[in-house]
Amino acid sequence: METSRHLSNLQIELLQLFRYELDDAQLQEIKSLLASYFAEKASNEIDALFEENQWGEDKINEWSQEHMRIPYSPS
Repeated sequence: METSRHLSNLQIELLQLFRYELDDAQLQEIKSLLASYFAEKASNEIDALFEENQWGEDKINEWSQEHMRIPYSPS
């Protein structure tokens, strides 16, 4: 499989920001903004999945009762 050697538009934008020196507070603020952005995206996708499959609280309770671990067997 051949991989692309081109940078994405996000990578280019971030690289352009690297030329600025930020203090710790600014860096923490940017980290928080990025975390919030991706958390919101994930939450929206989960909401869409629940709506698409008509899942509700019953499904969450069902999942909480599942035991999907493989039993431990010493060698």
